[in-house]
Amino acid sequence: MKDAKSVILATTISLMILGAAQVPRIAFANPTVTRPQHFGPYASSSDDSGTCGNDWATDTFNRHFTVFSNPEGTFTVVEHFKDGTFITPASDGPPVNFSPGACQASPTPAGVVNNGIAGEFQGHFVIPLPSAETQTSTSPFCDAVAMTNTDCTTATFINTHFTPACYPDTCSVTMFVFKYDASDQGLIMNEWKNASPDRGGNRGDIRSSNL
Repeated sequence: MKDAKSVILATTISLMILGAAQVPRIAFANPTVTRPQHFGPYASSSDDSGTCGNDWATDTFNRHFTVFSNPEGTFTVVEHFKDGTFITPASDGPPVNFSPGACQASPTPAGVVNNGIAGEFQGHFVIPLPSAETQTSTSPFCDAVAMTNTDCTTATFINTHFTPACYPDTCSVTMFVFKYDASDQGLIMNEWKNASPDRGGNRGDIRSSNL
């Protein structure tokens, strides 16, 4: 998720994603609106960024995209991250691996997570597309241009299925929630919720020790 979460960190640094993710409600006033289109799953992996800006774990997960056609002619893309697992550290993790929630309540890091900590997660992004966007492909591939699922990312799916390419410059994640769980393993905190303010914000941590 780093591709999308890095954008979120740069703009809303409360952020980079086990319980059931809440499915966002998207209401349609027009009962004749086109049925949602479903794409995926696409096997993916990514380094995961935490609130201190460091990548703290490596994620493996399946991406699923649902495209909603809104009554006014716009589109909303909901990306679900399912069957997610993580393990510390990230491939580019620093020598001192600050825990994912270490900076969410303070600019000073409050904790670290040890190497070899594993767990599960799932979550979703909501991405409204601008009114100028046109759906140019319904290809089942994540990359509708190269006709491949290799190296699938949020940007690849949106920018090859819709024109003009908008992610992340003119369309971006407006709502997100991820829930992580890493039971036992000597952790002093083993559940972290990483969410946008309208989804309750961040809570908890995956933490081995305090600083």
